Amino acid sequence: MKENPYDNPVFFEKYSRMDRSQRGLEAAGEWDTLQAMLPDFSHKRVLDLGCGYGWHCRYALEQGAAAVTGIDISEKMLAEAKKRSAGLPIAYSRCAIEDAVFPPGSFDIALSSLALHYVADYAGTVEKVKGWLRPGGVFIFSAEHPLFTAQGSQDWYYDEGGHILHFPVDRYFIEGERDACFLGETVKKHHRTLTTYLCTLLKAGLQITGFAEPMPPRRLLDTAPGMADELRRPMMCIIRAEKPGKAD
Repeated sequence: MKENPYDNPVFFEKYSRMDRSQRGLEAAGEWDTLQAMLPDFSHKRVLDLGCGYGWHCRYALEQGAAAVTGIDISEKMLAEAKKRSAGLPIAYSRCAIEDAVFPPGSFDIALSSLALHYVADYAGTVEKVKGWLRPGGVFIFSAEHPLFTAQGSQDWYYDEGGHILHFPVDRYFIEGERDACFLGETVKKHHRTLTTYLCTLLKAGLQITGFAEPMPPRRLLDTAPGMADELRRPMMCIIRAEKPGKAD
């Protein structure tokens, strides 16, 4: 079964109250790093896999993209994306990432923000994305860091007084499904090693052109509760890869 916690009304309500859900990209701890790694969107055809509220779709359009397509498995997420993108030429479609079908060479850029850790068949997804990209096309995505997903619970270890001691890392090389606690709800995610994330791209014939473990910017360290603790372990990674060849 494809993972879709966002159509759970309780989970979605909690998610909608998150700072990044209300204030957008500027409230996302990884945004500054991701933005610096993004390709030029001018006159490009862009696909957003797991588009959520459509923040990155709208950004691509603002940066001059010729056409933007966003897909997401969640009806509630897409409803919010369409509401926030009213009047903009963005094609939204309800579809699981694993089930998406597009003609070869449909896009110049494929991006995905914090969605691929919900996808069981990462290798199959990479192969599909490669086919959808034109020569010279870019695939850039963020995912939860393997050190963050490994143990499963995704919570700190605390002392008797409730103070953070450290973050647990366990079963790192045992890839597969994990039961994670996100916003107080149990959510199924898929753990894979950093080797798998990178070498799967190489095996597919893509060239890795960027990698980062984003740290939150100073403005969030000083204002967002708990953000300073994000300097204690990596929560996300960002990978950029390109399809060999020259763009038309």
